[in-house]
Amino acid sequence: MLPVFKKNKTPVVLAPMAGISDFVYRRVCMEHGCDFTYTEMVSAKGLFYGGAKTRELLRVSEAERPCAVQLFGSDPVIVADMIKRIADEFADDICMVDINMGCPMPKITGNGEGSALMLDVPRAAAVMEAAAKASALPVSCKFRKGWDEARANAVEFARAMEASGAALVTVHGRTREQLYHGPADWEVIARVAAAVKIPVIGNGDVDSGEAAVRMLNETGAAGVMVGRAAEGNPFIFDEIRAALDGRGYVPPTDYERMCEAVRHAELFLAEKDERLFPELRKHMSWYTRGMRGALELRR
Repeated sequence: MLPVFKKNKTPVVLAPMAGISDFVYRRVCMEHGCDFTYTEMVSAKGLFYGGAKTRELLRVSEAERPCAVQLFGSDPVIVADMIKRIADEFADDICMVDINMGCPMPKITGNGEGSALMLDVPRAAAVMEAAAKASALPVSCKFRKGWDEARANAVEFARAMEASGAALVTVHGRTREQLYHGPADWEVIARVAAAVKIPVIGNGDVDSGEAAVRMLNETGAAGVMVGRAAEGNPFIFDEIRAALDGRGYVPPTDYERMCEAVRHAELFLAEKDERLFPELRKHMSWYTRGMRGALELRR
């Protein structure tokens, strides 16, 4: 059984989000019912050249062990070599490697990485095949509906990844052109789930317990991934788990949300240098969304 599947439960996982889902935030989400986490996106080239910041991204908290490393790169040889290194150096922390083939940001796609790999299926397949052959761990990948609507090739892409050795795929139901705007297309997730034999995790617009149940029912996905809806809201994992288990759910009060924000800040400052506090500010802003006086508090 893949590590993402625990105790025969439908997995509810936290999306890897660059600059957001550090090990402190992931720990908080795990404590609220998240089943599995991924590190922030790690550059295969950055790891190859020994970047200190890159290695920091591989840090995993005890609460989330084991988790998956999300790696990005377009050179099959470097990706394969870095997967071997990760498996050797982080054996106690890591149980799966995910290849990012969905990041839409120009600084990533401009190098032919992230979602740019969806424009070059043979190269993406070569990366996956090299990774799967090199790794003693399961290898998965995350990708989008396609580059744009005219090139919405998620089904073809998923089949190529499966044939190249992927043990699991995650599909974000938006194109690269959409970035994070507009509704996610769950129909494409359903078509991918029907087209491959490996598990499929659905991502996009899972912003409530009801939405998680509906996505699973409508797509046939094996699990759901939560991204922006968890920003400042680790409680969403409690909500989704309650919905999947058929239990009632009472949302947190503003006081409870503020208590969790303070606790998150305390954990952050206990683990990181105070000079990194700007990294935490966005989380504090998200925790206070919708509260009376939130604007003044943020200022």
